[in-house]
Amino acid sequence: MRTPNDLELAKLTKRYGDTVAVNGISHLFAPASYVCLLGPSGCGKSTTLRMIAGHESVSDGNIVLEGKEISHLPPAQRGTAMMFQSYALFPHLSVRDNVAFSLKMKGVDKATRHAKANALLELVAMTHLADRMPAQLSGGQQQRVALARALITEPRVLLLDEPLSALDPFLRIRMRAELKRLQRELEITFIHVTHGQDEALALADEVVVMNNAVIEQAGPPREVWGKPRTEFVARFMGGHNVVTVDGGRYAIRSDMIRLGEGLPATATGVEYQGDRVAVTARTATDEEIVALLPEDAFFTQPIHPGDAVQLGWDARWQHPLEA
Repeated sequence: MRTPNDLELAKLTKRYGDTVAVNGISHLFAPASYVCLLGPSGCGKSTTLRMIAGHESVSDGNIVLEGKEISHLPPAQRGTAMMFQSYALFPHLSVRDNVAFSLKMKGVDKATRHAKANALLELVAMTHLADRMPAQLSGGQQQRVALARALITEPRVLLLDEPLSALDPFLRIRMRAELKRLQRELEITFIHVTHGQDEALALADEVVVMNNAVIEQAGPPREVWGKPRTEFVARFMGGHNVVTVDGGRYAIRSDMIRLGEGLPATATGVEYQGDRVAVTARTATDEEIVALLPEDAFFTQPIHPGDAVQLGWDARWQHPLEA
């Protein structure tokens, strides 16, 4: 059901000569939701984001925000704002002036734009560094400044192009929580491009999986991960095996595979993962199956590469895939 402040893509297409980067995708984004566009490199997710932002022209189709066609408008008039992967801060401006820059370009007086910049710096916990230059900031601090700068225009949709990719793993997890907190407080739509499945599952209200320039599947994270529609989604999201059962293709969660009576196979790899151990095995029909076993169960009766094993699972955990 449509609402007054939603974002809709209608048969959106982007061509570069004979190459189709985005192929007629249609999608309605729920208002005030956190959406992750997820997929491998070259699937079309970043091109889609740039078309929404106005940094890439549209070959065909429409972008509609709050009932208004915006694909012909320049970026500053769309009601969207984009936070770039590189942050792109001005090195010669202070943190405060970086955040206030777009208001300066609009002719807003210094006192007003600085007051608004200060409010946003407080929102991202950067008030104490307002007078510093970008070179004096850590990667995580630069990201917060870039986020505040994108938000100062009061967008209805914030677009984030792999915003966490430059951060170390520990900081990446901290910033995930910060982004989610901000999205809830601001009550605007965040559209976040990532190739990280864990990032998408942790952040998103909706995951949109793209592959080969189209949307392969979209829905709540638990649904996309737990009920993949296609073999690509099952393999890309991880945590599933794809096996042939009675001539059909099925996804079976790796944590539902048990050792014991069942399909004969040969262990080809063992990987310790802390609270669990991943055992990879290959069947006589050359299908590779991964079983995630509880750590204590595995070390009670350890398995080594080359050992003969039998893999079993409850048929209730078989999820049929589209052809």
